[in-house]
Amino acid sequence: MEINLIGFLPVLLPVALSPGASFTLVMSSALSGGRNGLVRTLAGTALGIYTHALLIGLGITALIVSSPAVYDVIKLAGTLYLLWLGFMLIRSGLSAKLNYRNNGMTTVTLRDAWLANILNPKAIIFYLTVVSQFSGKHGGVENYLALASVHVAVMSLWLIAISHTPVFSAKKVNPAQLKKYVNTAGGTLLIIFSLHNLAH
Repeated sequence: MEINLIGFLPVLLPVALSPGASFTLVMSSALSGGRNGLVRTLAGTALGIYTHALLIGLGITALIVSSPAVYDVIKLAGTLYLLWLGFMLIRSGLSAKLNYRNNGMTTVTLRDAWLANILNPKAIIFYLTVVSQFSGKHGGVENYLALASVHVAVMSLWLIAISHTPVFSAKKVNPAQLKKYVNTAGGTLLIIFSLHNLAH
């Protein structure tokens, strides 16, 4: 297999542990749907990571990045999608009511989490430029999928741990208030991330 796991982990950790779109979506989804919402968002994000690994292993990512027009379209689509998700989260947070489970607030779906990950230009570049350095001499789909599995494991453990305290201890606080703050702040962060992606 020849993958370099020892070198990959120190490079992966700052990426997997830094707050981003996945963190924001996990917090919102866990507040809306509890453990099911958390699992749904983690599964969508994991599918996105595996999709990136598959695309780079098959050489498709390199083709996309080599065409500036195609890459710019994907970058714009990702930015618009994250902006839309950000506005939906802010709207959901601002409309939080005391009986928050029954007020029809939007939850993050598996597809939302997958699209947010797959359309993220930073994820595309990370897999093309960074992950490829640790995939062995000849790369190969199986090597990229193995590295993606490590990425998924680290990301999942981190997001479960970080979301557990505020989300699943919500019994001690007003869940609507918590949802209001998390969704409004999370939506604002998504908008900032998406605008930052667009600018760079």
